[in-house]
Amino acid sequence: MDRRRFLAASGGAALGIALLKQAAAAAKTAPEARTQPPLAPTAGAPYRPVVTLNGRSLPFRMKDGVKEFHLIAEPVKREIAPGMVANLWGYNGSSPGPTIEAVEGDRVRIYVTNRLKEHTTIHWHGIFLPNGMDGVGGLNQPQIPPGKTYVYEFTLKQNGTFMYHPHADEMLQMAMGMMGMFVIHPRNPAERRVDRDYCFILATYKFDPGTYTPDPSEMLDFNIWTFNSRTFPGIDPLVARTGERVRVRIANLSMTSHPIHIHGTRFWVTGTDGGWIPESARWPETSVDVPVGAIRVVEFVAEAPGDWAFHCHKSHHTMGPMGHGVPNMLGVDQSKPAERSGQSPAGKALYAHGRARHGGDAGHGGHGLHDAPAGEHAAHDDRRRSLRPHRDGRHVHGGEGPRRPEARGLFGPRMVRAPQRHGRLGAGREKRPGANERPL
Repeated sequence: MDRRRFLAASGGAALGIALLKQAAAAAKTAPEARTQPPLAPTAGAPYRPVVTLNGRSLPFRMKDGVKEFHLIAEPVKREIAPGMVANLWGYNGSSPGPTIEAVEGDRVRIYVTNRLKEHTTIHWHGIFLPNGMDGVGGLNQPQIPPGKTYVYEFTLKQNGTFMYHPHADEMLQMAMGMMGMFVIHPRNPAERRVDRDYCFILATYKFDPGTYTPDPSEMLDFNIWTFNSRTFPGIDPLVARTGERVRVRIANLSMTSHPIHIHGTRFWVTGTDGGWIPESARWPETSVDVPVGAIRVVEFVAEAPGDWAFHCHKSHHTMGPMGHGVPNMLGVDQSKPAERSGQSPAGKALYAHGRARHGGDAGHGGHGLHDAPAGEHAAHDDRRRSLRPHRDGRHVHGGEGPRRPEARGLFGPRMVRAPQRHGRLGAGREKRPGANERPL
């Protein structure tokens, strides 16, 4: 197959039409905001699938010994926190896009259909492949125009944890959420075996008050910090039983580093996007710094039962909403209804600032972004409140207390449960993990 050949949206794309329908159906039916069960392989070499936090894996089909995937680059709506839905860009109806899983030695063929209003490409971050498949528009491949499909095809020569993201108009497209994980499993399923295997991407956004679309030109003053485009309390828990070995694959495509900290235990740093770290060179930590454009893989044994925090140790990132333009409210009586409803002079000024920067409630329409429906703009007060730390949510330390952490950013619960005789995590509160209560 000519690796640089474009396929027309009809006719020439016949090879990928079945995958297109399958991907489109999945995008419409899959709950975007909740963690989906691991997707077991239906063909090809066996492997133990990963669990994508607040996401899912991409299905594939086998054709003449090749694994075929289909990614659709398109505008999406993503619920970042309960009640806060944002206009982002992503793949197959979600941002980040679904995780691609394959096995070392597999031949993969990945159809990429562009439903944006501008050109795009995909770079396979960290993966060894032919130069023409590297996905840098204008350097080693032509850009993928709107409405067209491009085919990438290569053989996987390594195993480990990697990413995919555009290398076309990077500032806009990555800032809008175009990214995803690519996990390559070892050919021997027993190699580096763990009981639980999770992955997610760190991303940041700048939302001005009164808007649904992030500002892609922002470089420093972000105010929404996310695990897989979700903030607490919207981040699902990482669930394990006592005694299980857990692996967490953490990618960072934000604009700053994040020291990810675990409570109640320690982990070992076992891998990066450059490969696995030899056992003799691994080291124990309770915090690991994940640099920009990099991946860190950590593993630990879930020893102490309870609800434990797992979060970025930069305090503003843990709390979530922040910004250099926020007035200092220390010592101010915030109990008055005007302060709570956003009708204070400070609240009105913040909202007016957001409207002014975006031309009212509009987004960056020139780049194919879509404004929220007019009826939604009337709820700007509720949305603005969702961007401030509330005092509700779930307690995530020790399993006791009022369940009201104040975090609203890079903060997720790690739930460890004692094994049950009937093979489940137990009844009542212990069943909250939902899809993840089942062992991998």
